[in-house]
Amino acid sequence: MPQGINRRSFFRSMLAGGTLAAFARHFASAEQASMGSPLRIPTRPLGKTGVELTLLSLGGKGALERASERDAALAIIDRALALGVNCIDTAPSYGNGASELRIGEALKGRRKGIFISTKTGDRSYDGAMRSLESSLKRLQTDQIDLWQIFNIENSSDLDFMFAREGAVRALGKAREEHLIRFTGITGHRDPFLLKKAIERYPFDAMMVAVNAADRHVNSFIDHLLPEAVARGVGIMAMKVPAHGRIFRTSGIRTMEQAMRYALTHPVGTAVIGISSAGELEENARIAAQFSPLSGEEMAALEALTLPYYPEALWYREHM
Repeated sequence: MPQGINRRSFFRSMLAGGTLAAFARHFASAEQASMGSPLRIPTRPLGKTGVELTLLSLGGKGALERASERDAALAIIDRALALGVNCIDTAPSYGNGASELRIGEALKGRRKGIFISTKTGDRSYDGAMRSLESSLKRLQTDQIDLWQIFNIENSSDLDFMFAREGAVRALGKAREEHLIRFTGITGHRDPFLLKKAIERYPFDAMMVAVNAADRHVNSFIDHLLPEAVARGVGIMAMKVPAHGRIFRTSGIRTMEQAMRYALTHPVGTAVIGISSAGELEENARIAAQFSPLSGEEMAALEALTLPYYPEALWYREHM
C-alpha cells in the first residue's frame, strides 16, 4: 500500500472539514429513486466554481467518438439528457473530432443548462488557441464551460505549457475573451506532476484517474486529491472502470462497486464513456441510487485489486 496520507485520517479530515458533509444533502434524491420515484441523479459542487454537476457525466469516448455511428451517438446523448445528466466531457482527439461534432449536433438549440468540457492537447499558446477555435465550431457554441490542458505526462509538458508562449497563457486569454468559463488540467500518469501544476496556477478543475487499484502505487487519491480539495479545485474522476480492466471474477466484479468507490471520494462527478445505451442506463441508475461506502468497504475493494493492480493501471505506462 502507498506510504501517503493514512486512509482513515484523510476521510476523518474531510468529514471534519465538511467536505463530504456538503454532499450529504444531495443523497435524498438517490433514496427517492431507490423507493420507486422517478430517476433523479444527485448533484455535487465542482470545487469553487459555483457549478453543480450530476454525479454521472457522459464521457465523449466510446460510442460518441465512432464517426460511423452518428445516429447511435445522437440517441445516447438524447437519452443521457433525458436521464438528467448535465455534463458531457470530450476532446478534439476523440474520433478525430467526431465526438465534438456529435455533441454539437445533439445540443443544438438546447445548450442551456448543459456543462460542456473539452480539452487541448497542444502545449503551445498558438496551437491551443487554434484547437479552441476548432472545438467551438464543432461543438456549435460560442463558449465552452471547461477547457482543459489534456493529459500531462512529464516535466517537459509542464515546462512547455507554463512558458511565455505556452498553453497556460492561452487559458487566460480564452477566459478573458469569454470563450471559456473555467480552466482545467487532466492526467492519469503521475499525481506529483499535477500537484505541481495546481500549485503553480489556479486551475478551476482537474480530471484524474480514481479507482481502487490506484491506492497501491503513486496514488492520485493519496498524493493529489487532498491538495486539490484544500485549494478548492474541482475534481472530475476518470478511469473509474479502467476501460473494464478493473473487473475480475475474483476482484471487483460490478460497475456499482467501481462507481461507488470513486464517488465516495470528494469528486464532483465521474466521467464515464460508454459503448451502448444499456451501459448508460446502468450507470445512471447507480448514480441515482448512490450511497457512500464505509472505510472498511473501501479497504476491502482496494485489497481485491492488489493481485492485478498493474493490469488495472495499464494507463500509467510506468509505475
